[in-house]
Amino acid sequence: MYKEKKILAIIPARGGSKGLPGKNIKEIAGLPLIVWTIKNALAADIIDNIVVSTDCEEIAKISIDSGASVPFLRPEELARDSSPSIDAITYTINELAKQGKSYDIVALLEPTSPLRKKEDLNNALSSFIDNYEEHNSVCSVGEIHLESPFITKTIVGNKLQDLVKHENIITQRQDYPLAFFPYGVIYASKIEYVLNNNKVYDSQSMPYLIERWQNYEIDDVFDFLCVESILKLKNKEIL
Repeated sequence: MYKEKKILAIIPARGGSKGLPGKNIKEIAGLPLIVWTIKNALAADIIDNIVVSTDCEEIAKISIDSGASVPFLRPEELARDSSPSIDAITYTINELAKQGKSYDIVALLEPTSPLRKKEDLNNALSSFIDNYEEHNSVCSVGEIHLESPFITKTIVGNKLQDLVKHENIITQRQDYPLAFFPYGVIYASKIEYVLNNNKVYDSQSMPYLIERWQNYEIDDVFDFLCVESILKLKNKEIL
């Protein structure tokens, strides 16, 4: 809790994964992937409750053993490849409310984005609450360094065309406008906003800037190998 705002952290981790089967509990740098996020959340004293939303008994057991709460399993219809994460988030919020557990803020922590610095969660959440009247949410973003949207192309017929139309001719990458991508280090929002709008952030969100080495999310084995190397290199800054 911070400034009387009660904070719920939800870690979504369904059992199925096509890109990298079993990725949420696959061992990476000595720990199951999800455990990196649980440990980081436990170290954030600003968070009141850490709930893992999963449909998988094995993920649930590992999560509970690591210190998180799994008060119920996610229904099958909310754990398919096509199931939006926001549906699992609102389901968790509503089920906890039935148990008499209410919160002011929900923080979505994606286990596939384990590259969080020790202070990130406390810093992002406290900054959000400090600016509570101005923003409905906070979103972690990293600067795009190589794949700027101003350089990306599409293919029309058999010809390359600019994906983002722009009038000025720029030949140096560093001269393009800064662009940022939302990474899953943290998304946090007012509970009321999530339930009313069915989303956790929007164009009015407060940005929380992360460093270059944090700009990774695990979707396939190539991401996994990159993130594992960074976890080993940056371990002392993460846990």
